[in-house]
Amino acid sequence: MSSTGSPASPAFDLADDVRAGRRRAVDVVEASLAAIAEREPELHCFNLVLADSARQRAAEIDRMVAAGEDPGPLAGVPVALKDNLCTRGIETTCSSRILAGWRPPYDATVVTRLDRAGAVVVGKTNMDEFAMGSSTETSATGPTRNPRDPSRVPGGSSGGSAAAVAAGFAPLALGSDTGGSIRQPAALCGVVGMKPTYGTVSRYGLVAFASSLDQIGPFATTVADAAGMFDVIGGHDPADSTSLDRPTPRVVSVLGDGIEGLTVGVVRELLEGADPDVVARITAAADVCAAAGAHVEEISVPEVRLGLSAYYLIAPAEASSNLARYDGVRYGLRVDAPDAASMNVATRTAGFGAEVKRRIMLGTYALSAGYYDAYYGQALRVRTRIVEGFERAYHQCDVLLGPTSPTTAFPLGERLDDPLAMYLSDVCTIPSNLAGHPAISLPFGTGDDGLPVGAQLLAPALGESLLFRAAAVLEAGAPAGTGGAAGGVA
Repeated sequence: MSSTGSPASPAFDLADDVRAGRRRAVDVVEASLAAIAEREPELHCFNLVLADSARQRAAEIDRMVAAGEDPGPLAGVPVALKDNLCTRGIETTCSSRILAGWRPPYDATVVTRLDRAGAVVVGKTNMDEFAMGSSTETSATGPTRNPRDPSRVPGGSSGGSAAAVAAGFAPLALGSDTGGSIRQPAALCGVVGMKPTYGTVSRYGLVAFASSLDQIGPFATTVADAAGMFDVIGGHDPADSTSLDRPTPRVVSVLGDGIEGLTVGVVRELLEGADPDVVARITAAADVCAAAGAHVEEISVPEVRLGLSAYYLIAPAEASSNLARYDGVRYGLRVDAPDAASMNVATRTAGFGAEVKRRIMLGTYALSAGYYDAYYGQALRVRTRIVEGFERAYHQCDVLLGPTSPTTAFPLGERLDDPLAMYLSDVCTIPSNLAGHPAISLPFGTGDDGLPVGAQLLAPALGESLLFRAAAVLEAGAPAGTGGAAGGVA
């Protein structure tokens, strides 16, 4: 049995084999790099593949094992990092021209924790520029393609990380979730993706998009691997002022506890506008919960209908503030001009893509004199209403259930010229970010087009234990052939 207990945990089983000397880390990493070499030109999951440093790290882990040392619970496991997580001395671009060539002088806290756990970073993954997008098509380095159907998007903004796991390039990856950027691509690529409670995973070293919404979380092929990854990266960090100074829920130990006696609420509003085949899968997921002994009921949280409008005022406003630092003086790209003001304009014009510029302008307008209270202030009041709506729901239910995305993966280019249609991709995920609550997406069958459908579970703040208990039950009851990686590291 693996260190994560009875549910399937291929990444941690792999680490157990390395720690016990049954497999060599160098062989595991070579298998990962071979898988990347085979399909990366087609899929473009990575902005940077770190083959040399990954091989060196794997050799170091094998030396530790030979010397009788324990490299950690993720010994030798290949991990992919979203390219907005700082890695010391390694280019970190957020898939933007404005940060091309920037090498941070420090590691993000989650990167440090992965290193201490023995993980091997194999690359920095492609993403929507500065995490602004739902399809990984706004990247300055070009789009990522969905491994399940390369004519389709992988979702976004963490599409590179989701696709890397789905393609079997790495058993685990990290992404960031501001409005659904872990869960939505996880759903579209057919893998597990989890957003923690705000403050349970350190944001130190995450290049900020919207600071009150951003959270780092895991991608994996199974719920147990996602749980193990969360246990590794979670916990208080004094370097992050928003980090909760209290014990982080441990989740691996509860995966087998089941959900008998719990109440699962199917959120009516999250089903509104979803494709009929997606609704059918969520209905089937609710039946699995009922068969496992949970009480299942339909519940209304009408406030979630307000989430999209509030988010697209709050997030751009925070982005406008956070991205003001990219001025041609301190970071990355600099386009010379006769004076400082002209240089600043020229640098930002050349360095930012269209979607980032759109959101900066939206946010700047929402924060401007005469409009602040009407737009940003009102959005904050709506955010409070959403929190209150969820509080009422959790007095009635232990966990909530709905779709992760209203559709399966859509064709590349289909929504690029229609921002509203693109923004609607996140209508089911945004409410959890506004509330700061944990949520998880796991694959649950396929739609009529044969592409993955994601079931989303939501829990109250610090309810990760409940979340993973329910996720393990749904995973066990999912239709045959659901999820998993398409080859690669095993």
